Amino acid sequence: MTILLSTLNSRYSHASLGLRYLLANMGDLQERTRLEEFVIGAKTTEVVERILAHEPAIVGLGVYIWNVEDTTRVVAMLKRVAPHIVVVLGGPEVSYETGEQAIVKLADYVVTGWGDVTFPKLCGDILDGPKPLMKVHAGVQPPMVEIAMPYALYTDEDIAHRTVYVEASRGCPFKCEFCLSSLDKTAWPFPLDDFLAQLESLYQRGARLFKFVDRTFNLNVKTSLRIMQFFLDKLAAAPDDPVYAHFELVPDHLPDALKASIAQFPPGALQFEIGIQSFNPEVQALVSRRQDNAKAADNIRWLSSQSHAHLHVDLIAGLPGEDIDSFGAGFDKLWALGPHEIQFGILKRLRGTPIIRHTEPFAMAFDPYPPYTILATDRISFRDMQRLVRFARYWDLVANSGRFANTIHTLLGDAPFANFMRFADWLYAHTDATHRIALERLVKLVEQWLRDGMWMSDRDARALVASDTAPKSAAGNTATVRQVRHLAA
Repeated sequence: MTILLSTLNSRYSHASLGLRYLLANMGDLQERTRLEEFVIGAKTTEVVERILAHEPAIVGLGVYIWNVEDTTRVVAMLKRVAPHIVVVLGGPEVSYETGEQAIVKLADYVVTGWGDVTFPKLCGDILDGPKPLMKVHAGVQPPMVEIAMPYALYTDEDIAHRTVYVEASRGCPFKCEFCLSSLDKTAWPFPLDDFLAQLESLYQRGARLFKFVDRTFNLNVKTSLRIMQFFLDKLAAAPDDPVYAHFELVPDHLPDALKASIAQFPPGALQFEIGIQSFNPEVQALVSRRQDNAKAADNIRWLSSQSHAHLHVDLIAGLPGEDIDSFGAGFDKLWALGPHEIQFGILKRLRGTPIIRHTEPFAMAFDPYPPYTILATDRISFRDMQRLVRFARYWDLVANSGRFANTIHTLLGDAPFANFMRFADWLYAHTDATHRIALERLVKLVEQWLRDGMWMSDRDARALVASDTAPKSAAGNTATVRQVRHLAA
């Protein structure tokens, strides 16, 4: 074995699609290439020891916003104990602002952007000469038909215990400045028949959870319909052997043909991640986000009321030009549309994204360390931004967890954002914590807030929370919720 492909995933259930693409496209070097994945938080010494056990000549590491700090320590230790090993970096975190990064200075080579063609060629040059002189190699984007698909490289263990990531296309035609996909010129589809054949193979091997990473799944409706029909056919053929699919949807593009297809899916089979980010037209214009808010709202309302799809809808706090009142108004509007989950995100300055152009005009201060979260803007002070961070965490614990499905409606009342912000401020004052709050303690705290903050009687508060926390007899419903949350993760 000569080449080791590796990365540190955010959790074990996440199998790296990027590494499998590289392995699938190694050509003559594939037999000399292996793949081993780790999880962030693992001891650096143990990671390095396992890498060295392969006795590689080249180590290729996928670097992302969630693992760059851990990976930097791995590279630093590798170069101390085995300086002869050639370290090649790739991934979005090192593809932009490359020269500023400590991890790049430690490594031997970097591939920016697409690595399917460039990484194998670089490895061949390192091994057989002539040895490359340049440290940074811009990834060559090949025609999509020439990229070998990686799905056969999912092991039986992957299929049984991990999320199977798939993509029918790469890229995005939209220019939202907070997103790395804004740097793409368009979306590039893989040959559809070939892709569907790969899905069929995965299904026959036992895959039942499919998470699509396409940024614009419903951009080409004809393609979307064929892919969704694939899953409908499986559900029809084996209704007792359910299949689950996760897609990211453009919120204002849901024609009738796609609605008709979505309406055929039974409960628990379909999840949509929908990026709203902001309902403020001025903020949308500032970050180059094109979105018909009225259509987006109508489509979310339809999906919520007329389909069985589980809806996971995103908002971002801290965008330029948005204050707390504007964000809160958007939150209230979204809550009224009835999504199952609102993913309350805090803006991050991803390397290379155009959002940086607003730094001075809007006094945007970002954390200099990953994940580069916004700390303050001219509209939101540092203190208030931390209140929003805590709001997001408590929202996950109380609302998105599904543990308080009845209580949450009373808690939010007719002013959802303001009321939950009051609760979040109170909860932090009483716990001084946003993590490691045991469920039993959280239940008692929610009861206490209903009494102290919402003036409910002790009996009514206990009864309301008990309606959520009492053991449920519908085990099937619990299983469905568990599957959907697995996809969301």
